[in-house]
Amino acid sequence: MSVKFKVIERGEPGVSGGGQKKYYANAVSSGEMTLTKLTKSIEKVSTVSGADIRAVVYAMVDVMKDALEDGQIVRLGELGSLRISISSKGEDSADDVNAASVKAAKTIFTPGGELRKMLKTLDFEKAE
Repeated sequence: MSVKFKVIERGEPGVSGGGQKKYYANAVSSGEMTLTKLTKSIEKVSTVSGADIRAVVYAMVDVMKDALEDGQIVRLGELGSLRISISSKGEDSADDVNAASVKAAKTIFTPGGELRKMLKTLDFEKAE
């Protein structure tokens, strides 16, 4: 199976009027894997019930949230890892940087070995 992409046009960032425009490939989603579908797929290849799978996933989210709030990197084996990243305002001096300087926080996912390997072997196909 191939990952489909569409062609999009983008201008140069920060240039008034967009500057010189170029064309880029942009991945197109073919649907989504919901927790219900994921649970049913896992049930088919394991001896664990759907209720147990969902219970573990929901508990994992709670535990991961606490760990991330505590500043820890959450390592999930071959799945990968999650960590917090922040963006902040630039201040004139190091002493001026404080908690109020932080503008936003997000989670960064870094894929594990098996997912990285899969990403290197993907096939691509232009969507019509």
